[in-house]
Amino acid sequence: MRIDIISVLPELLDGPLNHSIVERAKKKNLVEIEVHNLRDYSTDKHRRVDDYAFGFGAGMVMQIEPIDRIITHLKSQREYDEVIYTSPDGETFNQKMANSMSMLQNIIILCGHYKGIDHRIREHLITKEISVGDFVLTGGELAAAIIADAVIRIIPGAISDEQSALSDCFQDNLLAPPIYTRPAEYKGWKVPDILLSGNEAKVREWELEQAYERTRLLRPDLLKE
Repeated sequence: MRIDIISVLPELLDGPLNHSIVERAKKKNLVEIEVHNLRDYSTDKHRRVDDYAFGFGAGMVMQIEPIDRIITHLKSQREYDEVIYTSPDGETFNQKMANSMSMLQNIIILCGHYKGIDHRIREHLITKEISVGDFVLTGGELAAAIIADAVIRIIPGAISDEQSALSDCFQDNLLAPPIYTRPAEYKGWKVPDILLSGNEAKVREWELEQAYERTRLLRPDLLKE
């Protein structure tokens, strides 16, 4: 899989994309990630990529020309399954979407910035718009890092124990059940006896019951899907 990220502030992605599972996946050649500085595609002598909005709206807007130039350049090198724009008003990112995206070959992620992008980019160049929640970030870099991390970690081989990823929250529209580790008792706080029983069938049954109950209490909306 290859992920090309277009950013006004590429340095914000140095940490999230170069540590932990994402770093290991890169070293295993399971994923290739390249971060592109949008300013490199500006023709302005000050490398500006924004301008005032037409009309009377406040805030600056990312220009169409440098974005078109870099997307055209990338598309000349390979075909892309999706050209994604990170936006507060996009489709809300979830585990189902991450699962689907993990099977793609090549994607572009355009990080939103300022007040947003020239709407013609959304009309003609973007194939999918994604939001990571109903809030606004300074830029889409953190959103792009979240998307990349969620997608990469479920690529086969990225995690040594693949069953761990498959049992994560939301994989089956349920929250994860409670989990415990040693010691079995601490300050009088005990691990449920069923988990110490050694009866795998009973443990699995308990975990499913707990997962359902936690979902019913905390995220009942998931049970409606």
